[in-house]
Amino acid sequence: MHFLIRLLLNAGALLVVASFLSGFHVDSFWPTAILAALILGIANAILKPILVILTLPINILTLGLFTFIINAGLLYLVASVVTGFSIDSFWPTAVLGGLILWVISWFTNAITKK
Repeated sequence: MHFLIRLLLNAGALLVVASFLSGFHVDSFWPTAILAALILGIANAILKPILVILTLPINILTLGLFTFIINAGLLYLVASVVTGFSIDSFWPTAVLGGLILWVISWFTNAITKK
């Protein structure tokens, strides 16, 4: 049940970001935002830890700020895979979108803690 709530909140967050950023496009809640949130969650669970370890030296040098670039890259990757979800440019749209998603996710994590 917790997974389903998180999926719906993340799909809603994608729609919120699309309403704020002009180069961030999500066609609909169902199935586009749901599918994008699901694939983004899988990418964050599998690819992100690998990328963080591979980029550990630059992450240390930037005091962890390079993680925002990794988040933006994963977001851009998901947008290239999911039909109906697109991001016009990596910089600044994907980076700002990733930052906004991070803030929304931080807030929803605080609300939905077990």
